[in-house]
Amino acid sequence: MQNNKFQNEKIDFKKLSKFSRHAPRYTSYPTAVEFKDLSEEDILPFLKGDKPLSLYFHLPFCKSACYFCGCNVVYTSKADKRTRYIEYLEKELETLSRHLNTDRLVRQVHFGGGTPTFFTPEELAEVYSLIKKHFKNYEEDAEISVEIDPRFFSKEHMDVMREFGVNRISFGVQDFNEETQKAVNRIQPFEITKNAVDIARNAGINSINIDLIYGLPYQSLETFKKTLDLVLKLNPDRLAVFNYAHVPWMKKGMRKIDETTLPSPEEKLKIFKYVIDFFENNGYIMVGMDHFAKPEDELFKAIAKGELHRNFQGYTTKGGADLIGVGLTSIGETEDAYMQNYKDLKSYEKAVDEGKIPVFRGVILTEEDKIRKYIIMEMMANFSFDIKRFEEKFGISFFDKFENEIKELQEFVDEGLVEITPEKIEVNKTGSLLIRNIVLPFDEYFKKMANQKVFSKSI
Repeated sequence: MQNNKFQNEKIDFKKLSKFSRHAPRYTSYPTAVEFKDLSEEDILPFLKGDKPLSLYFHLPFCKSACYFCGCNVVYTSKADKRTRYIEYLEKELETLSRHLNTDRLVRQVHFGGGTPTFFTPEELAEVYSLIKKHFKNYEEDAEISVEIDPRFFSKEHMDVMREFGVNRISFGVQDFNEETQKAVNRIQPFEITKNAVDIARNAGINSINIDLIYGLPYQSLETFKKTLDLVLKLNPDRLAVFNYAHVPWMKKGMRKIDETTLPSPEEKLKIFKYVIDFFENNGYIMVGMDHFAKPEDELFKAIAKGELHRNFQGYTTKGGADLIGVGLTSIGETEDAYMQNYKDLKSYEKAVDEGKIPVFRGVILTEEDKIRKYIIMEMMANFSFDIKRFEEKFGISFFDKFENEIKELQEFVDEGLVEITPEKIEVNKTGSLLIRNIVLPFDEYFKKMANQKVFSKSI
């Protein structure tokens, strides 16, 4: 049981500081910076499979900008934009259904944004109705999840979601410190969040995630301690605690953040250390590099078995499916390709009006990509890599092919972060927090990049 071993280990924070470098988060390989122009014709062959389906629906609207946000969002308060968007989702689904066997079993449905609950309950019901019209077959234990801003959530929303089968909810919190909330333009008192959690619990939702971010303006160890104490009162089943990546050259909203108010790297490390101790002392277990879960949660059970998976929604227990993205800027993934829809409404609507799948870029994987993706994703998700299973799958000698990469890993081996045997590569608890850096030697594209700082640091 891998995570049981982790629980008996202490994290070496000096090594975290030493080895923390700019690296991708590896929600895909190749990463999104390698995406190139693709047309509908390019991706149609990859929709013909027979695997189960994982569906992602992007509902992109928010009323106002949260300055820390790195998502693809359309800011509006106009109801007609939401209505119009639903009409285009219907058209896109009709086009998709001509090329994709929608009778395939649906294993997972995820709604992201934006703020999906910025849509009214009636509008959400309409979206769900469209989905059920085209996709009728669902696994008995299908995971149906929604990302929710607690400021836009009601019992009526929850009633509609339960009717559709929603069984997981993720609430965005980030921080309860009022000064921090003002600085990032997201005023969200604890009472609003507690009310939202209570609505979900009363509806029978027994898998609730809370998102937090450390590294935001005016945060300190002392202020974040208070946030964590409040979060514990919400009794979430899972938590995601992300390191804020300040990239104002990529995200305009971040330019409104006063950089002098951001905590120092030293303070961020103190916060991160406290977060780990706090949640582990309160019955949670680290799962992945930035997630925590109760021992009875599926995420923990999956990593204990070496069956955790990673995709654009983060960690999931539902692997072995083709991911189909629907809506503005959504990303799909099959064994052979990644494909992303247009990012701007005008281009998205034009493609949909022409009866096309509104894809505009992505990657068709080479055999080399698939080999390296397998290694990177296995290690990212489960912090170990079964060399014999790899050799059986691909019919190649791991040590012969990756002689140079093994040499690059030696610095981590020398520091006791990685152990390499003829059968396996194993990462210890400290190494699990540096996993983005540890898998870098297997990333062919990263080594060729002129500006590797497009990615955040691991810590």
